[in-house]
This record gives sequence, C-alpha cells and structure tokens, in this order.
Amino acid sequence: MNQNQTTNILVVGVGGQGVMTASEILSEAAISQGFEVKKTEVAGMSQRGGVVSSHVRFGPRVLSPEIPPGEADILVGFEAAEAMRWSHYLRPKNSPRAGVAMINRLKLEPPIVSLGLFAYPDDPVAAVRERGLEVHDFDAGEIARGLGDLRLINTIMLGAISDGLPFPAETLKACVVARFAAKKAVLAELNARAFDLGKAAGKK
Repeated sequence: MNQNQTTNILVVGVGGQGVMTASEILSEAAISQGFEVKKTEVAGMSQRGGVVSSHVRFGPRVLSPEIPPGEADILVGFEAAEAMRWSHYLRPKNSPRAGVAMINRLKLEPPIVSLGLFAYPDDPVAAVRERGLEVHDFDAGEIARGLGDLRLINTIMLGAISDGLPFPAETLKACVVARFAAKKAVLAELNARAFDLGKAAGKK
C-alpha cells in the first residue's frame, strides 16, 4: 500500500473475539508512524456474542471514520459469516487497488442464528469468493487452540494482515507486545508467538 493514500481496514466478528482491541492496536501502530487515524465501532450485544465491527482509516489526512462500501483495502473477518456479511465493503479484484479479505474459517453463530432470525450460510468463505473478491482464509481458531487460548485469535489475525500494511510488520507486532506486556510478561511472549504464526498463515 502507498503511504500517501488513505488505508481502509474493516474488522468484523462477534463479541468476545477482540475485534475492538485489534482495531485499537492497529490505530496505535498507524499513529506511531505519523499517520492521521480515524476509527469507529459498532457493537451489538458484544458481551453476549453479538456482531461487532470496527472501521479503521489512516493516512496523511483522514476526514471521516466511515469506510464507504466498495472502498475497504482489507477486510479482517474474525468470523466467517460476518466476513461474508460485510464483504460488499471490500474493493473488488478488477479495481485499480484491489482489496483483500483475510478470513478466519472459525464459525461462531451469533444470537440472531440461535433465535432463528437468520440462517447461517453453508460456506461463507466460498460465498465471498463468488463475489469476485480476493480471499485468504485459514483456521485462526486452530492456531489459537494450539497455543492454549482462543483469545489469541485477534493477535493471530493482526499478524495475518501485517505484511499488507503501509508500515513494517514489526511496528504492529511491537504495539501488540506493548499492549500485553503492561499486563503480564508471559502474555506478551504468548502474543508475540501468536502474531508470528498468524503472519506465516497469512502468507500461505
């Protein structure tokens, strides 16, 4: 990505996955590189597994926090169906600056599904591809389980998109580590490992 352009990142998932924490860390990393940052969040019953989304925009000058549909450079889908639901925000493959959807294949049904108000799609990742979008998908949940903590999904997903940002991946990793080092040294080390594994998964 070009440092002279505005970068638009849409982070989506369900409550408890760390969507808001991830968008905060992204914003901190961008600010540390001298970018102007605007961010907005929407949380629907986030503590109960409801849907959560966050728009993060940064560049030399950013006027609005809202990403217009069809203008997202990166869609970070912490949950597969939510990635599908928001995929119309991503830049299509045939645009001069095509976007990328980085999707966790993990499926977590939100309350609207368990209440019978919404049918969970059979294959949400395939549905995103059928819309002519660039998709990279992997099972971040499996990686997190291997590390012993499903809460690491947000760090894994940040690692997965880190090579596609207009600043070094190490800048984002440093912000992740600093966030958790303030709580406990062992958490900082664990999140550093999660970030590296996510980075590797994002390249495959």
